[in-house]
Amino acid sequence: MIQSISILAGKNKVGLAERFSEIHIDAGEIIGIVGPTGSGKSALIEDIEQLAQRDTTSSRQILLNGKVPDADLRFDPKKKLVAQLSQNMNFLADMTVDEFLRLHAKCRGKDSLLSEKVIYYANSLTGEPIRKDMNLTVLSGGQSRSLMVADVAFISDSPVVLIDEIENAGIKKHEALELLSGNGKIILVVTHDPVLALLTQRRLVMRKGGVEKILTTTEDEKRLSVYLNQVDRELFTIREQVRHGEEISLEASSVASVTENIIG
Repeated sequence: MIQSISILAGKNKVGLAERFSEIHIDAGEIIGIVGPTGSGKSALIEDIEQLAQRDTTSSRQILLNGKVPDADLRFDPKKKLVAQLSQNMNFLADMTVDEFLRLHAKCRGKDSLLSEKVIYYANSLTGEPIRKDMNLTVLSGGQSRSLMVADVAFISDSPVVLIDEIENAGIKKHEALELLSGNGKIILVVTHDPVLALLTQRRLVMRKGGVEKILTTTEDEKRLSVYLNQVDRELFTIREQVRHGEEISLEASSVASVTENIIG
């Protein structure tokens, strides 16, 4: 059972040592990875996904429970410990949602009845209802990502989840992170979105291919995160109303009052 992962420092793109010695991340913790485009965010999550052992361009090393992982955990696809959820996720399999979930549960040695639970929680993350008889190929981007978040939470055995820029995925971000972290997963979120970034306990700030600093979320940032989440949830509701051809009433919307609270 994976209780923690550790990232041992490597070097940035110009060969300089990263500004830390070890980053220790415990189960249930949510870590943000932020930085401008080209700063090395993707390379860092690739190191984690590959359980790098000083054999990538960054020269980082990844430990599991403080130890070097066995080779089969790195190279055997059946024992993969890291699940990745990205912005661009589309199903190609010609089967229903229920068939896919039951097959995945069977492959993982889980009860096929988990299919109902996954669909229930997936529907709590998206404004577009997912039915078990729907074909995977007709799911929208938001439906697909909601389904995979719930699948990773309840069926996948992967103890580490890498979330790569899902800010525009059309899902309830706060609830998605709560669902995953509440199941004891280690969550790393690559994002440009302040809503997601401030939901994390710590942020790894990337620059020039390396970790430049590590920030712990402050109390002020946590309070700001509460307001941003209220606005984000209201925007999610308005987005769904627009998509369904409804008229938007300023009086019925709480965006204005939430914004006043932030400014005030």
